[in-house]
Order: sequence, then structure tokens, then C-alpha cells
Amino acid sequence: MRRVRTRPAAMNRKGPAQRQTGRETLAYTLAEVLFAVVILAVIAGAFFAALSSGFAVVQTSREDLRATQILMQKAEATRLCRWDQLTNVTFQEQYDPFSATNGTAGVVYGGTVSVGAATNVPSTCSYNSNMCLVTVTLLWTNSYGSGSPVAHSRQMQTQVARYGLQNYIWGAQP
Repeated sequence: MRRVRTRPAAMNRKGPAQRQTGRETLAYTLAEVLFAVVILAVIAGAFFAALSSGFAVVQTSREDLRATQILMQKAEATRLCRWDQLTNVTFQEQYDPFSATNGTAGVVYGGTVSVGAATNVPSTCSYNSNMCLVTVTLLWTNSYGSGSPVAHSRQMQTQVARYGLQNYIWGAQP
């Protein structure tokens, strides 16, 4: 059998400049730690900004949807009114889904229902005097968070006929 020669143990040792212990290899410099803290701070700030922006978008969407509901409610209600009941009206509605728990009124929607001549019906039509245009306008202001108040408005129009749907509902001709 042939024997393999190995180096003596004294030759395998590293010099003082090449020597590394486990503690020194695992340590980080102060610059690395500060850089990691800055990165984590930016990520945390972006996360909370995105969260806040998401809540603002949800709140604005709720307000816009509620405005659409109010507009539809008022427009449908005018279709059921008798011809002699159609007049200009102002109204105010409040909305806050958490009003029962926090005691606030929430967003206040103010609006008008205005009745006028049906301008999109040609004047040569025989039924022109039996039609009117109802315009429902809604205004509200919100200020989500620390931002300045933003005014919003929505509008919806419908036509009502003198001998329309209300006569079938109420069974009376004016």
C-alpha cells in the first residue's frame, strides 16, 4: 500500500492577517445597519400611505354611490307625482353608515328638484305641452383626513308626461 504524504499541521495554519473568527464574519458595519433601517422606513412609509389612500378612495366611492342613490330616489319619486304636484323643491339628506355608533351626521347632501319645459321635445309635437323636464341636482362637501374640503355635484334628468305612469298608479287623471 502506498502512503500519501500530508502537510504538517503547522503549514495549514493561517497567519494573523488571514485569521477570522465566527464572531467577526457575522458582524455588520454601522453603514449597513443604517442603510437597512432607511430601506425599512421607506417601505413602512409607503405602506401606510397606500393604506391611507385606499381608505380615502373607499370613502369617496361611498359618498358618490350614496349621491347616485339619492338622485335615483328623487327622480323616481317625481315620476309618481301627479301633474299638479310637480313643483320646484329643495331637500337635504344626511348619510353616515356609523352614525348609530359615533353620533355624527356624516356627509350632508343638499339638493334641488327643478321642473321646467321639456326642451328636447320638438315644439311641433302635439304632446309638447304635456311633457316636462325634471332636473335633480345634488351638492355635497367632504374633507377626508387633513385635506381641504372638496365640493362635489351630481345631476340627473328625467322627463315626466301628464298622462304617464302616475295615472296607472293612482288611477286619477288631472
